[in-house]
Amino acid sequence: MSTGEASVIVRTGADRLWAMVADVTRIGEWSPEAVQAEWIDGATGPAVGARFKGHNRRGRAKWTTVCEVIEAEPGRRFGFAVGGAAKPETIWRYRFEPSGDAVEVTESFELVKPLGFLSRLVTRVTTGVKDREADLVDGMRTTLAAIKEAAEAEALKA
Repeated sequence: MSTGEASVIVRTGADRLWAMVADVTRIGEWSPEAVQAEWIDGATGPAVGARFKGHNRRGRAKWTTVCEVIEAEPGRRFGFAVGGAAKPETIWRYRFEPSGDAVEVTESFELVKPLGFLSRLVTRVTTGVKDREADLVDGMRTTLAAIKEAAEAEALKA
């Protein structure tokens, strides 16, 4: 099983930051790969069991995923399982740890269903990515930097 994580300190409140991250409809603003998401099956926001559809693009490849929220504790944790809670392929989590006037947010992934040889080959050919796990960590760093910039800008306006 492969895992990875990245963290950043954001000068804003934990509840405000959690609300931004848990609003999956905003992921396209920050992620280098996930370009859009929408709540499905009547879900309207982050709650355990809520499902959403994610739209991803990398290189020439485009794909969608169905995800299920598995953790939704405002200001503390948000997590979802790609493929659903019963048979997850990948689990993504965000942990929020307040510290003074800032919050350390940590994003992590767990590849529950490891990529086999064929999947790695297809990924390399269609996306140009040679090391998927390292690429995911780089993507988390990019995402967290963009979230930090947006959150701190929004905090200044508040």
